[in-house]
Formats: sequence, C-alpha cells, structure tokens
Amino acid sequence: MTEKNIITETPISMYDLKEELAKIKKRDKELNFRAAKTEEYLQQVMSFKKAGELYDKLTKLDIPRLREQHIKKIIDLLPKTVKDLKVILQGYTLTINNENAKKITDAVNKFSDKE
Repeated sequence: MTEKNIITETPISMYDLKEELAKIKKRDKELNFRAAKTEEYLQQVMSFKKAGELYDKLTKLDIPRLREQHIKKIIDLLPKTVKDLKVILQGYTLTINNENAKKITDAVNKFSDKE
C-alpha cells in the first residue's frame, strides 16, 4: 500500500470552499457525490458574500497571535459579541484581551450589517 504524505496544510473558509467547488464544477461539468453534498450544504448555510474584504480587515487589525486559521473560523461563524468570539476561539490555544476581542467583533458587525 502506498503511503500518503501531507505536503502542506492550509486553512480554508466556507466561502473559499464554495468558490473552489464552483471552479471544479466549471472544469469537470459535474461534481462527484461528496462534492455535490458539500455544495448543497454550503448553499443552505452560506449567505455572507464579503468574506475576502472581512479577511483583509481582520488581518489589518494586526492582533498578536491571531493566525490565518483563527481568522478563517471567525469569518465562517461571524461572532456578534465578545462572548461568542471567546467561545469560538476556546478550541485553540489562543488568548486575546478584551480590547482586541472588541475590535474583532466590531469589524465583523460592520460587515454583517452591510450584508
């Protein structure tokens, strides 16, 4: 049996996944079963269109220890309050102070209000 090695691991948001599935669908004309189910799920769940702009805004906040994977998860779940944000980041070994958490939720609320 051949051994598979992971070369790189890159976090991807649901918005980015939806775009990648669209590219695959355009290229292959049809998605396989799993990809079709994933696309169906994303169409039901996803309504946020400005993920790229929000990613740029959160990156420019320059919050210490906040990595790409954390930002992608924030974009996927769009926390409205500091408490919601802390629940989301609880799964990571990351602590941010209340001032930075407030900056993040303010940025998220600005973008989700525009939607």
